[in-house]
Amino acid sequence: MRQTGKTKTAERSPMHEKITGASLPAPLALAYLGDAVYSLYVRRRLISEGCEKSGALNEAALGYVTAEAQATLMRRMEPHLTEDEHDVFRRASNSTKLRRPKHASASDYRLATGFEAVLGMLFWIGDNARIEELLKAAETEIPPENKEKED
Repeated sequence: MRQTGKTKTAERSPMHEKITGASLPAPLALAYLGDAVYSLYVRRRLISEGCEKSGALNEAALGYVTAEAQATLMRRMEPHLTEDEHDVFRRASNSTKLRRPKHASASDYRLATGFEAVLGMLFWIGDNARIEELLKAAETEIPPENKEKED
């Protein structure tokens, strides 16, 4: 934060120019893109950890890509978001057009949608390093439902 007169304004990151200068797709389109980005990230991680059989890969990946698991990651990731990232998260998670699946709670589904939108936005502007940074910060611990599958 920097002070200008009596008011405080948030410092803008260099990424802010990319975001405001870019024509971003709608929040739910970013979430759609982010879903694919996260799925690819999970698959790459599982393979790099030595999981190579397709059945085992699919089973392990399912634990990471649920709305519940993504909501958990979003809760961990949220303190690390920039103002612009948080704005994209908020717009996606507050979308009135969400159609949640029956197996997910409304709050988890909203958080997961916001999570995916942030990843989608970062991918859209080409900031893959930031995607890695946020996901590493969020993965301080593996969601409990996945620990058994990795052992």
